Amino acid sequence: MAPNSAVPGGIDHIALIGNFLPRKCGLATFTTDTYDALKQRYPDLTVDVYAMDDKPGAYAYPPAVTHSIVQKDRAAYSDAARRIAESGAKALWVQHEYGIYGGSAGDYLLALLDRIAIPVIVTLHTILERPSADERRVMDALLRRAARVIVMAEKGRDILTRVHDVDPRKLVMIPHGVPDRAYAEPASVKDRFGWADRDVILTFGLLAPNKGIETMIEAMPAVAAAHPDALYVVLGATHPHLVAHEGEAYRNRLKALAADRGVADNVRFVDAFVEQDELLDYLQAADLYVTPYNNPAQITSGTLSYAVGMGKVVISTPYVHASEILADDHGVLVPFGDSAAFAREIARLLGDHDARRALAERAYAHGRTMLWPRLAERAMAEVAEAVATLPHRIPRAAELAPLKPTIAAVERMSDATGMLQHSIFSVPDRRHGYCIDDNARALILMHRVDDVDEATRDKWTSIYGAFLQHAWNPDTRRFRNFMNFDRSWCEDAGSEDSNGRALWALGVTAREARARKHRDWAIALFDATADIALELGSPRARAFAMLGAAAMLDVYPGHARSTELLTRFGEELVALLHAARRPEWQWFEIVLAYDNARLPEAMIRAGQTLEREDLLAVGLETLAWIVECQTSPEGRFRAVGTESFNRPYADPLPFDQQPLEAQATVDACIAAYEVTGEQRWADEAMKAYRWYLGANDLDLPLASGADGGCFDGLMPHGLNQNQGAESILALQLASCAISALSKRPRVVAEGRAVA
Repeated sequence: MAPNSAVPGGIDHIALIGNFLPRKCGLATFTTDTYDALKQRYPDLTVDVYAMDDKPGAYAYPPAVTHSIVQKDRAAYSDAARRIAESGAKALWVQHEYGIYGGSAGDYLLALLDRIAIPVIVTLHTILERPSADERRVMDALLRRAARVIVMAEKGRDILTRVHDVDPRKLVMIPHGVPDRAYAEPASVKDRFGWADRDVILTFGLLAPNKGIETMIEAMPAVAAAHPDALYVVLGATHPHLVAHEGEAYRNRLKALAADRGVADNVRFVDAFVEQDELLDYLQAADLYVTPYNNPAQITSGTLSYAVGMGKVVISTPYVHASEILADDHGVLVPFGDSAAFAREIARLLGDHDARRALAERAYAHGRTMLWPRLAERAMAEVAEAVATLPHRIPRAAELAPLKPTIAAVERMSDATGMLQHSIFSVPDRRHGYCIDDNARALILMHRVDDVDEATRDKWTSIYGAFLQHAWNPDTRRFRNFMNFDRSWCEDAGSEDSNGRALWALGVTAREARARKHRDWAIALFDATADIALELGSPRARAFAMLGAAAMLDVYPGHARSTELLTRFGEELVALLHAARRPEWQWFEIVLAYDNARLPEAMIRAGQTLEREDLLAVGLETLAWIVECQTSPEGRFRAVGTESFNRPYADPLPFDQQPLEAQATVDACIAAYEVTGEQRWADEAMKAYRWYLGANDLDLPLASGADGGCFDGLMPHGLNQNQGAESILALQLASCAISALSKRPRVVAEGRAVA
């Protein structure tokens, strides 16, 4: 095949994650060799390398490395996910090894994978028969996310299907790659190293206790007795993690062992991390190659693969990779830790040139099937198939009937104290207790949902109202937010946003509660607590308080504190807009966050209530801008993803999308429709609402059905299956708003309606 032939499936761009040279470890060598093989085999393929970095700033990475990921910095994984999502890569190829990813058992990697939508291909360099609980949790999640899983030994398939119950159809065995070099007789290379008269036995790799070097040193007295010129060469630097822990103490212990056994002249340590060409010279100079490793479960060995690729006669312990690659008389296996067996086989083969030659020829022929270009071809074929078999989404029809509002899921999440915050799937999770944010929203819902008998409405209005009332802390003059399940408060004062929401709910209750007793209660508590709004600094907290103040003014025109709040906060939001604004950025802050549309909604309501054209104009202008930001190229509503939060002057990212954003946009657009009469705002409200029904980036409905539930968010690869209070309330409040909109006569305004 020509080296510049097209990539299978027309794939032109992938991302690759793993360690990378000059980091000194086997995985860094593998990832670097993989990158080189891809670029040599497919020159037009763009490969973005994301190098895992255990020592930030310590490695001078080559230009091939697009970005490095600090191993122990969780935020770095989210940043890398953003970069990959924005890069245009069609797939991500992950090199997985234990210990190179941060978090418990490497679970920071999952945070990255959760935030990209492209197919993921994973190569597993270690597969455990008996993983710990954390290792199983992370590996199970990784295997679920992967479209293809590459193993380098057939035993890997067996372990994954038996231990992790993986679908065998997503598993593929691709042998470790090896370089392409012509076979050379050892005698023709030995002079380079001064070994012309020696019978050379070689072990290569980062020096560490699990390599079984002691077994070989113990074998050398018997080998030297039969072949006095035998030389055991231990090639490789000490593993960096071992050096950091104890310096070169382990290497010195091995040297002392060789001296104690009387074979110091027959054992040589080469303390170096050699480049590939020099390594291949060392391999070709060796008569025998040994891997006396102690770990039976070792699923792959790059050094063993390279030895076979160079046509070496290999003697090895029967760990998984060796048992497979040396099968069918491609090498010799001896028991673990059996120095006598190593000595016997080494002495036999050093004394039998013909047997060595026959084994070398078989090994070299086998190695020709493992060349790096073959690995690149097979891997890219799997990448192409994974991309091609992505589920084809059938877009949902634009006309999706709105749901009838219901409090069924709200009741499921509530008890005599209030509404619980979180759930596991649809079952309330009592561990996280309650918060005023959700109970304030639930209180508003009780006034807006129609199909509820009055006894039920009265019950829940009283419960959610009692939560707000009990949350008020007169000592701190703040509402508390979080309450444990045992009704103990977690704090003396809640966040600014939670205090703003409490005032908002009280204002709406004063205006909309079906029973006079609840309206009177809300008016009294609002008047007793509204002064706290003047101390709020958060723009969103102020917007929430403005919405409550606008509702109060609908009930009591001229209400002094509400007028002050709307006027002062409205003018301050205008000032924020002027300070943050750029030609391409028409927003109150230099970043986007959550509940964005509440800011323009508050300005619209302020302009409408105060009859201030300037505030109304700002509200409509900023709403138009945020609506544009929340529109996908296909013209659907796309909530500002949580990964977008707090990125100065940056375009929003698509995930994770939360139900709260759609509800805020529905309410803001209906407010704009009421004051302008422009049908486009009603259309935008419906577009945002249909997001719940499946008119979104993944064509997946977030509304769970007739039970009134709502999933917690839209993630790159699917739904967050939990159904917390915030999500349920967002759907039901949005359903109430759309239901009310459908019952209104069409708004007609000459120019712009203000009052």
